[in-house]
Amino acid sequence: MTSRKQEKFEMILDAAEKVIAENGFHGSQVARIAKEAGVADGTIYLYFKNKEDILISLFQNRLGSLVESFKNNISEEDSAEEALYKICDIHFSLLEENIHLAYVTQIELRQSSLELRKAIGQAVKPYIQLIEHILIKGVADGSFRRNLDTRLTRQLIFGAMDEVVTSWLISGQKYSLTAQVANTVDFFIRGLK
Repeated sequence: MTSRKQEKFEMILDAAEKVIAENGFHGSQVARIAKEAGVADGTIYLYFKNKEDILISLFQNRLGSLVESFKNNISEEDSAEEALYKICDIHFSLLEENIHLAYVTQIELRQSSLELRKAIGQAVKPYIQLIEHILIKGVADGSFRRNLDTRLTRQLIFGAMDEVVTSWLISGQKYSLTAQVANTVDFFIRGLK
């Protein structure tokens, strides 16, 4: 994609994130997303097949950026515990800083069709695999117990972080999400040893 097309693509995703967060997926029309992005309705269809494709692309883009952030901030020298801390910190920080993305990822995904959730699940897969890689490393170096089911545990860790964010949203963000990192990771580590 040329830089101008990429810029427009990002503008549409930013607009979709805001519109979907404010109106819900089903209450968000493509025309409203186009208006928020400052583009003609037809321009949306140069980049996306339909509204579902916009949501899937939004997840792929944002989660891709999140996984890239993990890769840039977690080194092979980090212990498994340090890596889990960094993942939780980055995850919570990003969503606390971007409330629209938090609503889209936490609330709207649960209200989507099974087919749409499956497509978005593919975007989540690299994130889940990264968590599993850290767990395997922790088992290999003796930080975590040898009989740890890493496939189940990766889901439990992702689900626990997901639930902490959802509870924070439902509470009306009455407390700091990032202030929950230490206790969340401490809970994980106690269960992994």
